[in-house]
Amino acid sequence: MKYVALFCREDSAYKKREAWDVYDASRDATKYEGDLPVAVHPPCRAWGRLSHMAFRDGTPSEQIETEKNLALFAIEKVRKNGGILEHPSGSRIWQILPDVGDAPDDWGGFTIEIDQYDFGHVAHKKTKLYICGMDAWNIPELPAPDHTIHLCEKGKRRSICGNVEGTTRCTQYQREYTPERLIDWIEEALETISKWEIVK
Repeated sequence: MKYVALFCREDSAYKKREAWDVYDASRDATKYEGDLPVAVHPPCRAWGRLSHMAFRDGTPSEQIETEKNLALFAIEKVRKNGGILEHPSGSRIWQILPDVGDAPDDWGGFTIEIDQYDFGHVAHKKTKLYICGMDAWNIPELPAPDHTIHLCEKGKRRSICGNVEGTTRCTQYQREYTPERLIDWIEEALETISKWEIVK
């Protein structure tokens, strides 16, 4: 194994790749103690702008706090090992991490914004990536913006929440999956990170 992916779906595309050690819900990502570069996708609903609605099912406050702390663990792991943290652009986690255009933090970490649609996602999905272990100028080339219109079987465009006029809501899988081309990009970035001396 060359890389580690934490907090992934059980059916994650990472699992198709021999280079990856993948931690899904059946494995406790917080138990990973190795030193390989990481790609982390911690749960985002406790950090969302609508988190109060995400937990309308009566989830105990202790469980909400536990879920929120997974992202803090993920940040620590990225800073220690080098790697990439992925979270929605609207997440409140960016209140405690460098935002796009900010100077690198004390760990050399910086943030870029992408649209996963440009990597083949079925819907526009603005996402920010917090990266430690390389300089911002050294990231892999990003794809050109995709201005084509992809229609679903209903003849409509898709949107993450279905709240965009003329669109249909993505399924849970579509909201959560990582496109293959984005994994390709992450692999290329982690290959560079693996060759760097990480700031501890």
